Amino acid sequence: MFKKCIIVLVAAVSCWLTACDDYDSFTTDTSATLQFSSDSIIFDTLLTTVPSSTKTLAIYNRGDRGVRISEAWLEGGANSPFRLNIDGQDMSRSAANRIGDFDILRRDSIIVRAEVTLPEFATDEPSEVSDALVLRLESGVEQRVPLVVVGRNAFFLRAHTLLSDTTFTQQRPIVVYDSLVVGTGATLTLASGTQLLFHDGASLCVHGSLVADGTVEQPVVMRTDRTDHIFDYLPYDRLPGRWGGLHLYPESHDNRLSGLDLHGSTYGILVDTPAKGVERSLTLAGSRLHNIQGNGLDATDALIEVSNTEISNTLGHCVTLLGGDATFTYCTLAQFYPLSAQRGNALDINAFGSDSTAYYHPLHRAHFEGCVVTGYADDVIIIPDLNSDHWPTSVVSPVIEFSFNQCFLTTVIPEGSTPEQDYSRRFTACVLDDLEANLNREHHFRLLDTHAFLYDFTPVEESPIRGIAPSAASAFPVDRLGHSRTADNAPDAGCYEFVATSSK
Repeated sequence: MFKKCIIVLVAAVSCWLTACDDYDSFTTDTSATLQFSSDSIIFDTLLTTVPSSTKTLAIYNRGDRGVRISEAWLEGGANSPFRLNIDGQDMSRSAANRIGDFDILRRDSIIVRAEVTLPEFATDEPSEVSDALVLRLESGVEQRVPLVVVGRNAFFLRAHTLLSDTTFTQQRPIVVYDSLVVGTGATLTLASGTQLLFHDGASLCVHGSLVADGTVEQPVVMRTDRTDHIFDYLPYDRLPGRWGGLHLYPESHDNRLSGLDLHGSTYGILVDTPAKGVERSLTLAGSRLHNIQGNGLDATDALIEVSNTEISNTLGHCVTLLGGDATFTYCTLAQFYPLSAQRGNALDINAFGSDSTAYYHPLHRAHFEGCVVTGYADDVIIIPDLNSDHWPTSVVSPVIEFSFNQCFLTTVIPEGSTPEQDYSRRFTACVLDDLEANLNREHHFRLLDTHAFLYDFTPVEESPIRGIAPSAASAFPVDRLGHSRTADNAPDAGCYEFVATSSK
């Protein structure tokens, strides 16, 4: 019996030693190759001189025996802009970007972390830069992983103030750190295709004047300077709160913005109470303010005109007006902010503020012509209270003028008990969203992808938004994207005219 136990024990130990030997053994068989989590490392478009985020590559040995890597290097050698760390070894510490002698045990893996910083190019055109990681196995087999990045030059402004008239063009993106200030008396003109990329917290602060001359094909863009992705399907550029916003100070005047694409900011356009003598604060046309962490357009006592413009998906209100004189024509105010159920309204109009020093703000006009004002909630519009019993005792006959004509609205019109409190006369030829039939009112539009943050507020063919807004079509014959409003003799409300998908 004792002998049998010894034999069993010896056999077990032998098997264990053999197993250990197999686990620690390595092969030089040329058929034993490595596999990779991706066949290449591709970086997001990068600005020259700015370090990239880190990309990760896994290298797998799926065989039954270990594999030794005798040497790894970058084909670009010492001049390569790429930086690699392989299994904890920093390749850039070698002058030739070469390291060697590391193992991958059977059915194990190692991690490669890659970064890149591109030098400034000799041309301002976007250019592709490539290299490759080469692994030479102990067997003599060489395996190659391409590294690819597209880069372009940029201008960098740090805490910069413009004191004289200046024009920015599309020659290079302009990266703003610590905000860009347009001084009193100066005008900043943004030519079509200009891109302003703002670092965290940076804003555009205008004390003088701002002119944007964007087009459908080449808009003026204000966005974050992050060019990478938070997930494979979601770039940082689609997230709100990545930079400050556009602030028009009281002395700022004659701001004319056309073809502006402003998105991903903490606030959109903030229009302060104009200083004495300032006539028109803002004209905004053919533009888009989107994915914003605060209010989209916030104006106090301002004279503004907005047309053919989308203001959408804000944690605050899409548009908030306190007093002033504002007209909106063929605009889409869409409150489908996806990141919080505590989102604001699509539209907030008021003549009474919350501060004690300037409580009453005369609302000379807030007129909406052919607009879409909608969102997730059953009522996304806040309008002034016409009941004089609710007004401050110091205000006897306030100026409160607001009206909607040929609009599509997700709201409930209040009932007034007196002719002075008749709200309905302020809504003419409007279509109210059927709150019972349209529980999913996002179905009015072509695309609302809350996963990838992609939105297209063009009405679908069967949408009640269609054909209800002909009154201003002769003055605005095309929509924000240049499509004819009059071709079908039935202009739609909002800044987008329905067109067949194939022709959009």
